[in-house]
Amino acid sequence: MNHNGKSLDLSDRLKAFMAAHIYPNEQRYHLEAERMGPWAVYPVVEELKPLAREAGLWNLFLPPHDGQPGLSNVDYAPLCEIMGRSLFAPEVFNCSAPDTGNMETILRYGTPAQRERWLKPLLEGKIRSAFAMTEPLEASSDATNIASSIVRDGDEYVINGRKWYTTNATSPACEIIIFMGKSDPDGADPYRRQSMILVPRKTPGVRVIRPLPVFGFYAVPDRASEVVFENVRVPASNMLLGEGCGFEIAQGRLGPGRIHHCMRLIGLTERILERMCRRVEMRTPFGRPLAEQTVTLERIAEARIMIDQARLLTMKAAHMMDTVGNKGARREIAMIKVAAPRMAQTVIDWAIQMFGGGGTSNDHLLTAAYATARLLRLADGPDEVHRNQIGRLEIRSHRGTDPAFTGGSADVLSVAEAERRVAAGLWPKPADFDA
Repeated sequence: MNHNGKSLDLSDRLKAFMAAHIYPNEQRYHLEAERMGPWAVYPVVEELKPLAREAGLWNLFLPPHDGQPGLSNVDYAPLCEIMGRSLFAPEVFNCSAPDTGNMETILRYGTPAQRERWLKPLLEGKIRSAFAMTEPLEASSDATNIASSIVRDGDEYVINGRKWYTTNATSPACEIIIFMGKSDPDGADPYRRQSMILVPRKTPGVRVIRPLPVFGFYAVPDRASEVVFENVRVPASNMLLGEGCGFEIAQGRLGPGRIHHCMRLIGLTERILERMCRRVEMRTPFGRPLAEQTVTLERIAEARIMIDQARLLTMKAAHMMDTVGNKGARREIAMIKVAAPRMAQTVIDWAIQMFGGGGTSNDHLLTAAYATARLLRLADGPDEVHRNQIGRLEIRSHRGTDPAFTGGSADVLSVAEAERRVAAGLWPKPADFDA
């Protein structure tokens, strides 16, 4: 899994940009987010975007397409990790969720007219987008439950539904929403009942009700929102791929989105570990540096092991996505989606413990980082759903395995076979109780 020269060059340039522009502006970003609230565009982000673009560090997430080279998942992974070290950096490079997933969706499934109207300004960073899938009144971890409706009416579709955790909808820059709903609620195939359609944010009937805090944070780490769609009419030409293709699009969209989350989270946790190591050399409780406490050394060692394990699993998933496709890599994608947030949550929790009371404030990045890690155990599918999928795929993978190659079957031995093994001297003979 060697990275090409382009990826290594971009990595060096990204690190330099982060040092020069991102880290020095983090405090300003968090203050703007806190003071201006979730309905605003933050000036620091808009000031840094042109600098990132001029530096050639723009839209790095794009895969090869339309004759353009792009980056493979393996080559993008270390770059995404570097950007993930700061919660606001991905947006500066036009590589933040949900825009990356939405841009890939329109790139892969959109018509030429849809690409021109929406993809072009998104790639230029002139607008932002939202993804409306999860619903407050349904168990949305099972997407077949989605109750929102998409009904054809002549040359238009009429959309009704209530969505939440619709990331980005409160942003003034958000101009397009990808909406998932049922277009054929009584269809025989439960996976062909849903569709995805493009809904301009300013269409009559679209109402952003409120921003949703994530563990008390508004807009950081996630600009989550609740949105109501009431008799929203959009042209029939806004349908993505075709009626009944919602699940197909979701699978194509969520694979890269999930692994990008994990890449960013590994970078964030790596940075937390660096802070832990510096912190424990600065603090001396009870006359002995924290760095000499066995529990400290154990936790730092475990953190190092866990981060590297997660990174290697992420790289394996990225390699498989590049070589066998997202569907072929679905087990590895599910595995890293469980492993990375769980790892990050544990390491960040240890860091909070080492920082003491200050670790629970907003001074040290830890609280927002923890909220991010905990959120990602739910976003793009909860751990339980991914574990179920991993388990089913694992069982299925062994159905064709010859028991002779794995030391025998799981079936109960017949009496005749048990007696044959005793007679052959493979098992001890029973005691002669009559002797």
